[in-house]
Order: sequence, then structure tokens, then C-alpha cells
Amino acid sequence: MKKVILSALFLLSLAGISQAQGVRAGLKAGASLNKISGQSFNDGFDLSYHFGGFLELDLNKKWGIQPELLWSQTASKPSNFQTLYAGVTNPSFNSNNQIKLDYLSIPILLRYNVGGILTLNAGPQYSILIKKDNTLLQNGQSAFKSGDFAFVAGAQLNFKFLRIYGRYNIGLQNINDIDNKDKWTNQQIQAGLGFRF
Repeated sequence: MKKVILSALFLLSLAGISQAQGVRAGLKAGASLNKISGQSFNDGFDLSYHFGGFLELDLNKKWGIQPELLWSQTASKPSNFQTLYAGVTNPSFNSNNQIKLDYLSIPILLRYNVGGILTLNAGPQYSILIKKDNTLLQNGQSAFKSGDFAFVAGAQLNFKFLRIYGRYNIGLQNINDIDNKDKWTNQQIQAGLGFRF
């Protein structure tokens, strides 16, 4: 399934590049307020960060595609360890009981230029889990699935070389790999700066 989604995202990007009238590249970085939704986790958002690169592909004056490649971190605190590790032998936790997950995220966003400097963005995002806390489980069992599928929506202010953006990412997939009793989904509010080459 992961290979099919990645292949589809790659083909969509190639199609956009072949039709693009203007192509710009850049780097971006910012802060993320994130949480893992589910009964096992605290309801509040935790601060982390993200960074990576982006392409802006103009199809015409109004529409475009914006593929990105981002490293992003999700940090959350379990609210109930007994629920989180039900049926798991020898669980272990890090010192502050915070779970950190590092993802390589690939959003493919449709861009719409409202007018002036404002652009609206929306589209799918697939994230690959590249690092998780090694202190979560001692028996080799995985607590989180290796991928996550999400929907992204936001806005961006475009200046000559500067981009200021904000977006909301909502996970559409259960990332709980322990059991199906509790559904876990990622949520992120991201804000940051981009610099176009």
C-alpha cells in the first residue's frame, strides 16, 4: 500500500512539473503544535518543529502544485500508560514520559492564488516513520505504524523571496500498531518561513 501511494504522489509531481509554466524551489522551516488523538494520550498540543524543501509549480496564473519534502517531529505525552500498553510485556518509558516520532513527510498540495500575495494550499500528505523512541517497548513490538496518511489545508503569503505559511494537518489513518482498541491519529498546526531560490 505504501509503495502504491508513494508511486501515485511521484507521478502526480512529474505530471505537474511537465505542465508547469513557472518553477521555483526553496527551503522552509517552522514550528509545529502537534498531538496524537486517542484515549491513551493527553488532549493538549505539544511543541516541536519541521524543516525541508519545496517546489512551486505554476500551471497558470491562478493554479499550481506545491510538492514538498519535510522532516517533522510529533511529540505527545500518554495520559494512561495502562491503556497504552495493555497486553504489552516489559514496556519502558523515557525519563519525561514523552513520546517522540520523527517523520519524513511528502505533501502534494494544490495551490490557488487568491490575488496579490495570498495563496491557499490543500492536498494529501504521506509520512514515513523514520525514527521512534527506542525506549517505548522492550520486547521488540512496534507501537506505531510505519506510515501515516493525512490531509493538509492552509494559506501562504508570498513575497519576492520570502514565504510565510500556516497550515493544519489532520491524520486520516490509525497509527496504533499495538491493537485496534484505541484509534490514534496525528494532528498538527504548522507555521513557518520559506525562502525561495
